Amino acid sequence: MNDTTAALKNSIGRYGIWSIGLRAEDPDGSGERASAAAELEQLGFGALWLGGNSAARHAAPLIEATSRVVVGTSIQSIWEHGAPAAAAGFAELEVAHPGRFVLGLGVSHGPAVKGYRRPYSTMVGYLDELDRAGMPAHGRVLAALGPRMLELSRDRAAGAIPYLVTPEHTAKARETLGEGPLLAPEFKVVLDSDPSSARATARAYLSFYLGLPNYTQNFLRLGFTEDDLTDGGSDRLIDAVFAWGDDDTIHRRITAFHDAGADHVALQLVTDAPTDTLPREGWRHLASLLT
Repeated sequence: MNDTTAALKNSIGRYGIWSIGLRAEDPDGSGERASAAAELEQLGFGALWLGGNSAARHAAPLIEATSRVVVGTSIQSIWEHGAPAAAAGFAELEVAHPGRFVLGLGVSHGPAVKGYRRPYSTMVGYLDELDRAGMPAHGRVLAALGPRMLELSRDRAAGAIPYLVTPEHTAKARETLGEGPLLAPEFKVVLDSDPSSARATARAYLSFYLGLPNYTQNFLRLGFTEDDLTDGGSDRLIDAVFAWGDDDTIHRRITAFHDAGADHVALQLVTDAPTDTLPREGWRHLASLLT
């Protein structure tokens, strides 16, 4: 493990928060998001991962509102942000706030991108452009699911930030990455102990992702069947990719990722509210059960 990756692992710790709501385009909402970021730092979370197609400009207000927490994009689409601009955005934040920003990159999904083609080769070319622009590999991570993209995360980045995965995927990813690179999977949590309502909340959220082939193909690689992918997802699938239940159960489910080889888990709190909501009371509860 090189010193910069070790420093990143140390900075972000074991737990972070993944949130679409923390990513703001509206300047009028920046105060609330800055306040939430500062509280999450006080609660002990080591990283804030900005959901959606995020960029350095979305991270900057949160970095400025905090003193140590690392902010990462999860993810920035390589189709919608040119590599020179991405490298420049990273460099600007790195000069102002060294070690506080991580560029998370991903290839998005065919149904969401016009002209989608050869995602692996396109990512390789994008990383080549970042290199030519002078961006260090230790400042970027890849939203990798399959073996080839995980190998690229190992060889051309600081590590991987897989989204919508299981501890079994984490174990396979760790084998591919080896010990040194960062492995920081995202994991969804529903703070509800009732099986019916918890699964209903989870299923409503998961249904969108079941229309994206990168995720469904990954589920099939993990041993799920086509039947598991219908009607918003089977109970088996829901229970694998969401934590719900009492505090001990949720804590145990999160810990399973660390046991499988994760360095850090990016926790996404899923509720029935709109995705841009800031579930601050839920985040406080999540922090309490982690300690």
